[in-house]
Amino acid sequence: MKNEIAVFGGGCFWCIEAVVQRLKGVEKVESGYSGGTAPGKPTYREVCSGLTGHAEVVKVTFNAEELSFKDLITIFMTSHDPTQLNRQGADRGTQYRSVIYYQNDAQKETVENVFTTLSNAFENPIVTELTQAEEFHEAEDNHRDYYNQNSDEGYCRAVISPKISKLRNMYADRLK
Repeated sequence: MKNEIAVFGGGCFWCIEAVVQRLKGVEKVESGYSGGTAPGKPTYREVCSGLTGHAEVVKVTFNAEELSFKDLITIFMTSHDPTQLNRQGADRGTQYRSVIYYQNDAQKETVENVFTTLSNAFENPIVTELTQAEEFHEAEDNHRDYYNQNSDEGYCRAVISPKISKLRNMYADRLK
């Protein structure tokens, strides 16, 4: 088994976590924060203030023999709106930016190719940041596996459940 790491964010990490958890080849998904300039380990409250510079992200450990990085990034890019700057729906602020933290030059090149391939699929230009991997800080326990444990909550039903439905419609063959 050839495990690789991918780190990306596109709005609330609860949404992205719920989507990628369902993909064949995904071994582990950790919600957390990356890309900030504030010292120390940030808290959810600090990140939500928008003052730390961190983005809500997920760190995905995946079997590259079962799920390619290209396919993972393509699914990520089509599971949120990569044309919205610093927001996804009602979630607004730099902590909700669309961002991919590449681990190496091969990942960077793959993402650039996916951007080119998908650029015509969106009405507006892709604004997803492509940045070299930075330190990842795991989120607090109550933010882990959030959708699976809270799927009846209003936010989950209104925002995350439609993303899961879209995933099922677009990528049924890629689901566990």
